[in-house]
Order: sequence, then C-alpha cells, then structure tokens
Amino acid sequence: MALVTDATRTQAEMWFDPICPWAWMTSRWLLEVEQVREVDVTWSVMSLAVLNEGRDLPEAYREMMDRAWGPVRVIIAAAREHGDKVIKPLYDAMGTRIHLGGEKDYTKVLAPALAEVGLPEDLARFATLPDVDEELRASHERGIGLVGDEVGTPVIAVDGVAFFGPVVSPAPKGDAAGRLWDGCLLVAGTPGFFELKRTRTVGPIFD
Repeated sequence: MALVTDATRTQAEMWFDPICPWAWMTSRWLLEVEQVREVDVTWSVMSLAVLNEGRDLPEAYREMMDRAWGPVRVIIAAAREHGDKVIKPLYDAMGTRIHLGGEKDYTKVLAPALAEVGLPEDLARFATLPDVDEELRASHERGIGLVGDEVGTPVIAVDGVAFFGPVVSPAPKGDAAGRLWDGCLLVAGTPGFFELKRTRTVGPIFD
C-alpha cells in the first residue's frame, strides 16, 4: 500500500544501522527537525556489516561486525512480515537498549525490543539466518549508492540530494536542530560540494 503524505511537506529518508551510535545521534536530531520544519522522515536500513565485507579490520571491530548482522536482519524480517511502519519503532526500541542502556550483546536486545513494539519475539531467530540478506543488501545498496562507499551510516536523502551525516553530539534541539537541517540542505545541494569535516573531540552524548 502506498504511503499517503502531505504534498506540502518535504519527504526525507534516513538509512541507519541500529548499532551505530552516530546514526542514533543523527536520528534523534531528525526527530527534532520534524518538529520545527515541514519535514517527514522515513527510515531505512543499511548495514555496517555489509559495508565492511572484505575489508582488513582490527580484530575487535571484525568481531563487532560479525555480531552486527543480527539487529539489521531482524528489522528487515519484521518489515517484510509486518510492513515498513515497524522499522522506526523497532529501531527506537533496539537503539534505546544498545546506546542508552549500554548493551553490547546485541542478541539480548532483540526479543525485548520486538516485544516492546508488539511484534512476535520469534522474529529474533532471523538474526543468525541469511533468509533476508538479499533484501538487506538491496536496502543497503539503495542508500550507499546515493553517496558512495567511502562513507558509513547514517545516510540522508531529501529532494534529490543525499549526504552522509551529519555527525553531531549532542543532538541539537528546537530551532538549533532546524538551523542545522537548513545548513545541511544548503551545502549538500551546492554543485561540486563534497566534504566538510573536523576532528571529533567528544563521543556520542546521549542526553
């Protein structure tokens, strides 16, 4: 069924991996943006595990990527069986446990997160199965194809323009969130503009 939207509002899409703390920060910012700008956000999955396939990674990061398959597979499986409307609330439920709760064993967040949003807990079985990997890879490639594989998560697309980030901590609130949105659209929509970056001096601040 097609999603009915208000034609006067801007439609944006964000791709996330639920284990990424920076994507979580960006998603919290976008929730603020929806309150102060005429913007509606839809939510899609990309995968750090897919992005890093075949790369030479430090052992600890490789182990994390091996575990990262679980949450994205479960979200894709839930969306396949119950519709795209479950993606955002399931992301919220997983992300709250992973980022605010500090749970690094991703298998422990799956069943409780599913239960919180009223989904069957047995969907957690997909975490270790490749059954939905084709759909997962398609969702990932749709997002990463807009910006290239030299970036990670999150990716945002709006009005024919896509960009990585913003990477921000803490997430701006109120009108500050709106001003950052305006600036992102301005620079991302400038022909020939590719990058604006500085060294991070703080980690994710979950406030």
